[in-house]
Amino acid sequence: MGVSCTGSASSDAGDADSTHRHIPDTLRVVTLYSPTSYFIYREETMGYDYDLVQRLAQDKGIAIDLKVAPSLQSAVGMLDSGEVDLIAYEVPITGEYKSHVTPCGIETITNQVLVQPKKSKEGRIKDVTQLVGRKVYVEKDSKYHHRMTNLNEELGGGIEVIPIDRDTLITEDLIAMVSNKEIPLTVVDSDIARLNKTYYNDLDITLPVSFGQRSAWGVSPSSQWLADSITAWMQGEKPRMTRDALLKRYFEMSKGDPDSRTRFSIDLTKGHISPFDHLFRKYAATIDWDWRQLAAMGYCESKFDSTVVSWAGAKGIMQLMPSVARAYGLNETTVTQNEPNIAAAAKIVAALNRTLAPKVPDPEERKKFIVAAYNSGIAHILDAIAIAKKFGLDPQKWDGQVESALLMKSNPDVYNDPVCKYGYFRGRQTCEYVRQVYEFYTRAQQHIKS
Repeated sequence: MGVSCTGSASSDAGDADSTHRHIPDTLRVVTLYSPTSYFIYREETMGYDYDLVQRLAQDKGIAIDLKVAPSLQSAVGMLDSGEVDLIAYEVPITGEYKSHVTPCGIETITNQVLVQPKKSKEGRIKDVTQLVGRKVYVEKDSKYHHRMTNLNEELGGGIEVIPIDRDTLITEDLIAMVSNKEIPLTVVDSDIARLNKTYYNDLDITLPVSFGQRSAWGVSPSSQWLADSITAWMQGEKPRMTRDALLKRYFEMSKGDPDSRTRFSIDLTKGHISPFDHLFRKYAATIDWDWRQLAAMGYCESKFDSTVVSWAGAKGIMQLMPSVARAYGLNETTVTQNEPNIAAAAKIVAALNRTLAPKVPDPEERKKFIVAAYNSGIAHILDAIAIAKKFGLDPQKWDGQVESALLMKSNPDVYNDPVCKYGYFRGRQTCEYVRQVYEFYTRAQQHIKS
């Protein structure tokens, strides 16, 4: 990363203008739904660019009027028309945007990189020439497809570039398939690769296959003073520390299953699930649930370790997000205490049941939706139900139906569709969570008396 060339010290006139103009009381900002910039997770609004622009607002004592555009072209159009002041999204610094967008803040440089297993029978590829004779799977007609086609020509042929129709699979799916050894190789942008590596630590993403692409936030060319102000702010020590913390949160902290951590050993043949069975029994009774299913959720959330804090800030045995915990009367101390944490989780389950009852009449089937919504937040499940209806799936069935619709929410063509109200979501983890909860619950039913 480096400071973008905004011209903040290019002229005395520019400096004078920056000195006498201030960021308005309300900064009109546009961003895009994406796995890196802006998304909703467990009812919390998150994303690297979102969090950073909120810190800017906090430091400057201003409000943010945030809009979400369906595409970068649309965001640039909003900037052109004066509808917004700032694009808080990585806009490529290219000739295409030069006359419409002035870069500001910190410049990011990304490459397209090869995604490969850390270990394979063929050995790790360390140079692009070693791609000759290998199969590389990419999204059809994507920039990755074009780059690999050009690289193949540069090397005189021999790379088997296999395009995959985007209606079938998208980049995130291909990365997962490399991790699962279903395909050998794929290519993605380095920022997307870094984010996905937090889910799949068995991948190597160190080999660039393209030149670097510069990008940064952007303002209108008529607002050089605003570009200068934002750049000057980002160069400060506190914003630098904020950026470092956000980069660690979104691009470094593991988001995968915490099985590798030390947990209570679970031997269901001994007649109990956890040291907290009495609490699961007590609070499951208040919502007419089988306590073993509530305990199964606790196991899949934290492995019954109340000290766990997730990358997103969820805490306690039932992994309550900060805003949700506050909404149910918990504070920084009580959120990690076992009984208040489990009691709040039961209340959340009850609230989810009330919301989903009109949409999923069958009470047992509805429980799968509730488990999913507990993990993802209700917004994405409501979206998935709407998507299921649109694509001819059964909106009242989870397995293979609404489950499949939820997976579609990582596809830009779907999460930017008007039927989808809450944007991008990585559904893969939620779908796996539901399967894990029910697998554990089934085992518990076999060994533990109700």
